[in-house]
Amino acid sequence: MKVITDRQKIEDILARGVEDVFIKEDLKRKLLSGKILRVKFGIDPTGPKIHLGRAIPLRKLRQFQDLGHKVVLIVGDFTAMIGDPSDKLEKRPMLTEKQIKENMRSYTKQLGMIIDLKKAEFKYNSTWLKKLGFKEVASLAESFSVQQMSNRRNFKDRIDKNEEISLREFLYPLMQGYDSVAVKSDIEIGGFDQLFNLKAGRIVQKHYNMKQQDILTVEMLKGTDGRKMSTSWGNVVTIVDESNDMFGKIMSIKDELISKYFLLCTDIKETEIPKDENPRNIKMKLAHEIVRIYHGDKKAQQAEENFIKAFQKKEIPDVEETEGEGTIVQILTKGERPFSRSEVRRLMKAGAITDMTISEKISAPILVIKGHVYKIGKHRFIKIK
Repeated sequence: MKVITDRQKIEDILARGVEDVFIKEDLKRKLLSGKILRVKFGIDPTGPKIHLGRAIPLRKLRQFQDLGHKVVLIVGDFTAMIGDPSDKLEKRPMLTEKQIKENMRSYTKQLGMIIDLKKAEFKYNSTWLKKLGFKEVASLAESFSVQQMSNRRNFKDRIDKNEEISLREFLYPLMQGYDSVAVKSDIEIGGFDQLFNLKAGRIVQKHYNMKQQDILTVEMLKGTDGRKMSTSWGNVVTIVDESNDMFGKIMSIKDELISKYFLLCTDIKETEIPKDENPRNIKMKLAHEIVRIYHGDKKAQQAEENFIKAFQKKEIPDVEETEGEGTIVQILTKGERPFSRSEVRRLMKAGAITDMTISEKISAPILVIKGHVYKIGKHRFIKIK
């Protein structure tokens, strides 16, 4: 396959939605050389669905594919059991093999919605990590100092708070770094929160006298409530959300996030991103485009029409506004008209609590999302502010 060395396309791939490139001039030179590069991306299957934030590096991988480079997808079935401490302020629990297999069940299909899997290599890091003996791990550990690990931002924060850090968490970067050795990567892509792990790949490659990979980190996407998009916070839009739900969730994002969502989640040129219109109208275009990418033109049009019908032509009466921090149970058991905990549980069990913004019934004490409207029973509506 011929590699495309178009200068403008290379500039775009190194700029749009990119937080940092290490080392940029070296990577640019490689991309202009015409050589097929091995572009590594690791996925730890810690959840069953890929959300728009996780899709950003996948979309960047597709751009490299379109230039003719080889994408190497590493499923971290072994590292997921260890637990990535990146950007975590508390110890992440170890996953079991059963949990990992369950999460992996639909991963391949989801990856194929963005990546051309026929042109990609697909590997599981248990293939090589299970074979490492204690002697090899000890040798790898010699590449890092305790000071390096302790000064890592999230570790340092936990140390300052006198919170526990497991030695297991110190091992994670060694393993991700060894992945780069195993697949002979030229480039590794990841979120900016992964920078420490990505640089570990360079350190471990140097340990094995290999040429060090370049690193490209993408910008992080904020969720529907303005915080980092995270499955555990319930503020995600997944690429497999039903089209109406996806449209509604996009419509619920904060206005100041619209341009960033256009930039990171669509292919619309920056110069063509609408800015001087009513934010609601711009958000409608954004929601339509994102639904179109994952569901096609017909579903996108239907979702837009359904949203207009449900939320623009029909007024929701007597919406109460309440401060929202916590679970739906915590919110409904406080305020001027509180429910008892047993009442909330009964309503959830009966399917009588609905997130109107995404048309989804609530059957568990999930975290509420700022900006969303919740219907409680038949006549009470609460908006989280």
